[in-house]
Amino acid sequence: MTKRDFPKVHFYDQDFVDIYDRTWAWIQDCWLSGGAASGLEGKFFGYPGSPTVDQYDAILSSFFLVYSNRIYQAHPTLDLFYSRQEPNGAIRCKYDIESGQPLADPANPEGVGMPLFAWAEFNLYHKSANKKRVKDVLPILMKYMSWIEATFKQPNGLYAVPLVATGMANSPRETAKYHIDFNTAMAINALYIAAMGDILNDKEISFQFKRQYFSLKTRINSLMWDPDSGFYYDLDADEKRIMVKTIAGYWPLIAEIPNDDKAEKLIDKLSDPKDFGADHPFPTLSVSDPSFDPNGSGYRGSVYPHLTFMVIKGLETYRRWDLARECAIRHLYYVLDSMNPEGNHHKGNLWEAYMPLKEGPAKLEGVPDFPRPQYLAYAALSTIALMIENVVGLSISLPRKTVDWIIPNLEIMGIENLSLKRNMITILSNKSGRGWEIHMESEKLYYFTIHILGKKKKTLPIPSGKCSMLIDKL
Repeated sequence: MTKRDFPKVHFYDQDFVDIYDRTWAWIQDCWLSGGAASGLEGKFFGYPGSPTVDQYDAILSSFFLVYSNRIYQAHPTLDLFYSRQEPNGAIRCKYDIESGQPLADPANPEGVGMPLFAWAEFNLYHKSANKKRVKDVLPILMKYMSWIEATFKQPNGLYAVPLVATGMANSPRETAKYHIDFNTAMAINALYIAAMGDILNDKEISFQFKRQYFSLKTRINSLMWDPDSGFYYDLDADEKRIMVKTIAGYWPLIAEIPNDDKAEKLIDKLSDPKDFGADHPFPTLSVSDPSFDPNGSGYRGSVYPHLTFMVIKGLETYRRWDLARECAIRHLYYVLDSMNPEGNHHKGNLWEAYMPLKEGPAKLEGVPDFPRPQYLAYAALSTIALMIENVVGLSISLPRKTVDWIIPNLEIMGIENLSLKRNMITILSNKSGRGWEIHMESEKLYYFTIHILGKKKKTLPIPSGKCSMLIDKL
């Protein structure tokens, strides 16, 4: 049980298991070092050959690196950005690897990125139970929020940033001043800073950021929600809604901004083939939009794994585990089928973006190097994080000492040798002569909840050592 290796997943489709294993092997190429004069200490996660290290990639990669059994640490790349915080609180979204300097971009002069550090840190805390880290990073995150507030907040209480800051550069939202995704990211950051205040039992921080969160939630719901079409939109300079349905309208699900009624209208569009219910979930632009391109064309229809991950996490927030799992599995089949058109999954690449209506990498006219192959900051969210959390169905919290297994029905699957801090656990289900049985092995006590959707839900303390349970007896 103490062998230091990546956790093994078990699933009835061996292709899913193979691509999970191979992604871990590919990740070793993503550890980069800064130039001698850069001041970028140690190794950090990045795209091989890229001259820059990217904030969005640092945040997103933390969601799958937490499952590496600490072979690849999730925090050094985040710390690289924190270490470059300026006296006014600014953290820029890209740094040059050779010089360590922020990268100047005329389209984004302040170098602001999607403010999601607190979301990443909250997830890290639940996978590491490191309270000291929460204490160390909280002042950095609060100062960063103050900088965004001072630089981009408008009199109406919303934030105005360049489109490129949302990460959706060529999305057909050119006339937008207030972007739904950036404003929601600010709400997400405030929500999770408040939660980190609660972890440290600091009522003042918790109250301050909950107030900021609720204020943004109210503005987003009153200004950006369109009751007639049941969707969240960007606003122009006159605060008029720009009626272009993009995948950005799903960020509010993670922040718990819509009530159940609004959430249902949003979620229904994920199954509507005229909106986001394309064959490959989920295109970045509504299929019925005049700008939609079946080749993807960047953010005019491509399926980006990190945005599919975002929608699936939003579905989880509203307890739509069945739909989340179904879409994760469908997405992974397209990822596999796009690796090699001849169906040989043992050759080929994972891609930065995919076509929405058939298998294959997306295309963008005039940009031959789009999409980037092996862009693991995005792709590994699908092949590792979604694989563990939505296909196998495990939700883990170390501080709570809990493992929840949420599945629609019993299948032969599970995880083996997953390190929960200093506790290696194995959870496997299979069918024996006595019926469905779950075998578990652990070095320490933890609480296990099995949730078979619509059928059974039971929480049991799992002792150290080996044990098994018969589902029919629960």
